[in-house]
Amino acid sequence: MRHRASIPDWLKKSVGKNKAALRQDESRATARALADKNLHTVCVEALCPNRGECYCRGEATFLILGDRCTRGCRFCAVSRAKPLPPDPGEPLRVAQTVKKWNLQFAVLTSPTRDDLPDGGAEHYARAINEIHRLSPQTGTEPLVPDFAGDAAALETVLNAGPSVLAHNVETVPSLYAAVRAGADYRRSLKLISRAKKHSPRIIAKSGLMLGLGETKTELRNVFRDLAANGCELLTLGQYLAPSKEHFPVQRYLEPAEYDELRAIALTAGLKAVLAGPLVRSSYKAGELYRRLSAG
Repeated sequence: MRHRASIPDWLKKSVGKNKAALRQDESRATARALADKNLHTVCVEALCPNRGECYCRGEATFLILGDRCTRGCRFCAVSRAKPLPPDPGEPLRVAQTVKKWNLQFAVLTSPTRDDLPDGGAEHYARAINEIHRLSPQTGTEPLVPDFAGDAAALETVLNAGPSVLAHNVETVPSLYAAVRAGADYRRSLKLISRAKKHSPRIIAKSGLMLGLGETKTELRNVFRDLAANGCELLTLGQYLAPSKEHFPVQRYLEPAEYDELRAIALTAGLKAVLAGPLVRSSYKAGELYRRLSAG
């Protein structure tokens, strides 16, 4: 039976600071704007610890295609109830919010929708196209599921012309059976490789959670695999279990370890890496994109 590590006080303080930020006027205004447009965010549904910070900046990661997932990953807080049909008005509402907030970079993701013939790819494309139509200056980053390996679905998203194509491998291969039910490590690598072959100029991105029981050697191998398949951007952050029913945290990394892992990832061939205890896939996504674009 896996043990549960105790969260260190310094990390509790960081999480608490972000929670306190949710009470600030700027954060409340962001929440109201999302509610007014009937939009979901991964910030809320996945219990992101950075929500207070991002909401105060007038930013959020849009969760399209509903708030219910067809997979059963043991790390995720998103509901596993029966999904509803896609909302045809959602792409436009997302784009209208991006324009209203004057976002220079917009990230959108979704639950995995294995119930849909294309996994929701057309819905992604519509949202990206609407953002580009209303806010031509805005960069876009779809953080996509694996589309069950459907190459045509992936191409549908890529043909909408996003700036970045993100897909998270989440953890090391040895933990997939315990943590990522229905996912496949090689399939995820193939998605990234296909994205680069179809759209060579697109920037490919991935992310991993840390503290699930992975070893440094396993991480080094994943970094090499990602780079070999064309991944350029990477995020690394501490896994925080949403509840006692979810996969338990095995270890809380110390702050200095993130600097070490970032250096290892860069040496392995990744071009830009954002690493830290509360770093998540879409955290400071525009900043990471600009860091690479600036050369």
